[in-house]
Amino acid sequence: MNSIKRFGVSIESNLIDKFDRYIKSKNYTNRSEALRDLIRKELVGEEWLQLDKNAAGAIVLVYDHHKRELVDSLIDIQHDYHKIIISTQHIHLDQSICLEIVVVKGKINEIYKLESRLKSTKGVKHISLSKSTLAEDI
Repeated sequence: MNSIKRFGVSIESNLIDKFDRYIKSKNYTNRSEALRDLIRKELVGEEWLQLDKNAAGAIVLVYDHHKRELVDSLIDIQHDYHKIIISTQHIHLDQSICLEIVVVKGKINEIYKLESRLKSTKGVKHISLSKSTLAEDI
């Protein structure tokens, strides 16, 4: 584990008041932990700008499985990206709507390509990419 370093920060009173309310609403026990999480979030965001870097994430998609040939198309796309797909989970939300979680690990540019192909598939109602890190530098 890395050693802890202390540093001082000067912040306007109205901004620290808002930050303290944020801390309370998110159930943080102190400012330090909240600040560490915000820094990590920004660093992960920066990491995802490096398209040749490895990262991890989850693609969540919602679709109507009654849409003709949609399921076959989604499976074909996932087979094209089998090298970066770690796992998938399929959930039936109701009689026709399904939610699928595709867990990925690999080059960021490949993850974006997979997301784009899934998103552009006719019949997909919603898709979101949750970006994470392999925590090598964070």
